[in-house]
Amino acid sequence: MSNVMSHEKRKLILRLLCEGNSLRGTGRVTGSDKKAIGRLIMQFGRACKNFLDETLRGLDCPRLEVDEIWTFVGKKQKRLTTEQKALEGRIGDVYLWTAIEAQSKLLVTYALGKRSADMARRFMVDLSERLVLPRPHESDRTGKFRIITRISSDGFAGYPEAVDLAFGPYADYGQIVKDYRNADQPGRYAPPEMVATKRQVIKGQFDERAICTSHVERHNLTIRTFMKRFARLTIAFSKKFECLAAAVAIFAAYYNFCWRTRYPDDSGRAGRLRPTAAMMAGVTDHLWSFSEFYETIIQYG
Repeated sequence: MSNVMSHEKRKLILRLLCEGNSLRGTGRVTGSDKKAIGRLIMQFGRACKNFLDETLRGLDCPRLEVDEIWTFVGKKQKRLTTEQKALEGRIGDVYLWTAIEAQSKLLVTYALGKRSADMARRFMVDLSERLVLPRPHESDRTGKFRIITRISSDGFAGYPEAVDLAFGPYADYGQIVKDYRNADQPGRYAPPEMVATKRQVIKGQFDERAICTSHVERHNLTIRTFMKRFARLTIAFSKKFECLAAAVAIFAAYYNFCWRTRYPDDSGRAGRLRPTAAMMAGVTDHLWSFSEFYETIIQYG
């Protein structure tokens, strides 16, 4: 008779993983085999991806911040052979592209791939398809285009073309470039000191002080905290691209529908808990328990 894992044990394993526990650590706590946990991650990750693709549509996102966060699969880029470099970006350095709505903190969409202009175009097109775009010829009645969002990014050269391709005249766009001191110092592991910022309006007419990537950069810290695959100087990197994709999908769904960020208090420190990002964005009207989260997601498997 086959050994079928119960739903209660699956929920416990996934809850531990979502809270930042390692795969092997989760196996020791629950008494589960590492391979069984890996299969559960792949199965639930595919369901989370399908759920997010269907649910996060028709969104209203007035302020978007985008960024890329580095990790690697299998081995680092400099150790790849010529044959391995031709494997469609599924080994070596991989970047997680994220888009955060600044007010609700919703993770609107994400993409995994190289840091290239082609990935920037794919990412921005997917982002635009999740927003409510104006109807064709709507501008004919008003004489001007309706701006639906304002996008801020770092200074990556592939973004301006990608934003123009995906959003056309319906989005404002600006870049912020930060200068650091001792950023290239060899053997340095502490964060470099930021000494200057330069903001530039690429598209549209608005105050350049509105260009900001602080929220999405703070979200990078959340990613590295709860997904050890993105933590630097560890052995917790992904061995397969598919495993990384499944883990990111689980994190994205859990973050949007179960994780609660905090309002800053008067001193700038973390204050009282906010509703979840999905609640703030109007995607759902109540706080999801992990049981509801699990029961909803498995229907998309």
